[in-house]
Amino acid sequence: MPHLSHLAAPEGVAPGNGYSHVVWGSGRLIAVSGQVALDEHGELVGPDDPAAQARQVFENLRRCLAGAGATFADVAKLTYFVTDVAHLPAIREARDAFVDTARPPASSAVQVAALFRPDLLLEVEALAVVGSSEPPRR
Repeated sequence: MPHLSHLAAPEGVAPGNGYSHVVWGSGRLIAVSGQVALDEHGELVGPDDPAAQARQVFENLRRCLAGAGATFADVAKLTYFVTDVAHLPAIREARDAFVDTARPPASSAVQVAALFRPDLLLEVEALAVVGSSEPPRR
């Protein structure tokens, strides 16, 4: 039995575009700080390219989740901070390569005036719940 339950559209609520309105579960909570399009050396990936930046952001999220013993299947919520909502289609395409589109996490997207560096186009944070209460062994 999965440790996360998804409710795509509660009664009286229109379905979302690629997200579940409600996700709940039990286990160990994992909070992943906002990830941006910096590679392992701190170099920007994809200047002025929202698709390339989104792919790097989701790869960074994948690595952070793995470090906590989780995968995208454990993600209950994604929060997107974007400098231009016109980038959302490219971001969704990158997301769909990582999440189960039949059971997507809950999500919020917010357009912001700027991120901490002017060359960054998006930042994404994640909340995950893993079924085990045991943290990964180091």
